Amino acid sequence: MTSAPPLKTISDIERLLEAHADLHALLVHVEILELPDAWIGAGFIRNSVWDVLHGREIDASRLNDVDVLFFEPDDLRKEHEADIERRLRTLAPNVPWSVKNQARMHLRNGDAPYHDTFDAIAHWAETATAVAARSRNGKIEVMLPHGSTDLLSLIVRPTPSFKNKMDVYRERLASKDWSARWPRLTMLMTWKEAYPTPHNSFDRIDT
Repeated sequence: MTSAPPLKTISDIERLLEAHADLHALLVHVEILELPDAWIGAGFIRNSVWDVLHGREIDASRLNDVDVLFFEPDDLRKEHEADIERRLRTLAPNVPWSVKNQARMHLRNGDAPYHDTFDAIAHWAETATAVAARSRNGKIEVMLPHGSTDLLSLIVRPTPSFKNKMDVYRERLASKDWSARWPRLTMLMTWKEAYPTPHNSFDRIDT
């Protein structure tokens, strides 16, 4: 890809992922496995968008992991996830694949059971991280349970489900070097900063 398209909408993000050969190839690898409700999420997309918004080339090799998400309530074994990772490594050996069945992740996160992958990522820590993409017949689809505004505006905000887990949110941000890599980020560190008006877990941030 010689130049990145402007990023203003979800469709722009989809076109970005489709145009970038390395990112598109990873999405196709996951599609080949035909896992139920399967996506790649989190930094895979967030970092790429932030890089473009900072005028940088996307470098997929800088990803600490490539988070593959699927939803399969009938097989919650970690061995099942490990087998999927092995299959992905045969397709792309040098990629740091990380596979998690979202049907069991509520247990680790202290939440009620999730309904599907959309519901699972809606409960992630930051609105800008709660994003996933998939390839369907070579066409890229992106889902953002909390909309695209924060991601495209370089805003780091806790998701509504983290209202009572702000210590976890702040500890997570403290472990990252996001501001060093993307200096234009606005980091909202308190609930009052993030939601100056009343907000509950059923609200959705406008796209």
